[in-house]
Amino acid sequence: MTGPGTKAGPVAERGRRLEPDKRRAQILSCAVRLFGERPYADVSTSDIAEAAGVARGLINHYFGTKRDLYIEAVRILVTIPAVAVEQLPVGDRATRIDASVTWFLDVVSRHSRSWLAAVDAGDPDVRRVLAEADEVAAQSILTAVGLADTGEHRAVMRAYCGLAKATAREWLERGALDRERSHAVLATTLTTLVRDIFR
Repeated sequence: MTGPGTKAGPVAERGRRLEPDKRRAQILSCAVRLFGERPYADVSTSDIAEAAGVARGLINHYFGTKRDLYIEAVRILVTIPAVAVEQLPVGDRATRIDASVTWFLDVVSRHSRSWLAAVDAGDPDVRRVLAEADEVAAQSILTAVGLADTGEHRAVMRAYCGLAKATAREWLERGALDRERSHAVLATTLTTLVRDIFR
């Protein structure tokens, strides 16, 4: 989460020469923001091109259709990148759990509108991307806490991912929890699962 870790300004500078990977990431970042601000039907490829400071044809070149760009933007937004796990602090399990929860809450708060729009979408292609992201998240959590990737362990972590999304909604959408309490719920639950379920 290139993805969620990046943040584009309102309109990118025009005329700047960027490497293809950086230009592609810039377009994705603008797409994530715009699809979070407005419904899918209200965002055009021209809007995204203008925000990214590129010609509309470049969006087609990198992503194909608007639909393809949208699905890729959702994937980048909801999938934990390998680097996030690699950059967790070296330390005991409690330290790594705390850092993992902090990372998740940082990402969803930074991209709250886009993230909420993605996880609440009823679109079948988006649901498929979300299911794939849950698999990646389950593996990432197991790696972060030093557990083997067994079928049972992965199933429990997928269930935990559901709790994480629900908790983030209670904070970002309903305001029923604040960030501190959300962190406590997620860190305490993960600690308890690792300690009591996987003995």
